[in-house]
Amino acid sequence: MGGKFLAIIPVRAGSRRLPNKNILPFGDSNLLVHKIRQLKKVVLIDEILVSSDSDEMLEMAISEGVCIQKRAPEYCDEKTKTFNEVVENIVSNTECDIVMWAPCVCPLTSIESYEKAIEMFNQKVLKEKTFDSVISGKLFKEYLFDENGPLNWNPEYHVPSQQLPEWKTIVNGFYIARREDMINWKFVYGKNPYVYILNKKEAVDIDDAEDFEVAKALLGEG
Repeated sequence: MGGKFLAIIPVRAGSRRLPNKNILPFGDSNLLVHKIRQLKKVVLIDEILVSSDSDEMLEMAISEGVCIQKRAPEYCDEKTKTFNEVVENIVSNTECDIVMWAPCVCPLTSIESYEKAIEMFNQKVLKEKTFDSVISGKLFKEYLFDENGPLNWNPEYHVPSQQLPEWKTIVNGFYIARREDMINWKFVYGKNPYVYILNKKEAVDIDDAEDFEVAKALLGEG
């Protein structure tokens, strides 16, 4: 419907909180290879690209038969360039119409969710034009406080958590937008995204060692 659809897996050699995060052992491979193999099963994706400064990771991508993009070190050190500049650099150096930014740190996102999210993009963004992008998220229903007290509930009129406001948080499952929009925004989604809700398992987002252990346990390795 919208032209060539490219899935980009952005990875880099360094990781502060969890060393070598992107290639930690997972399933029968590692997080990067696991994500490549997941995305290969999504029939609506035309091409997969791994963008990295790491020759080791790029070799893994080549071995899996997907495209690679060698990124300059300054676009990977989290110091020299802002994330906005990184997005612009990666996406500008591609040839496609639609981009799915697909980090490998959400390894339990299902094939079905990827496909439904792409269908939502085709419908909500390209056809109806009611949203400018599609992103992955999860429902957030918790009792919140700040220094002034309760934010989203009243202790005098207590309600079950199911009746709290239906807030959403973003997770790194995927971000889908037109290539030209990502370049113009210098970001992976726009001001009016459609939030595709993942279930709790799919929404596990690996940021530290505990998250990694949870993901492995849910996969059946723990």
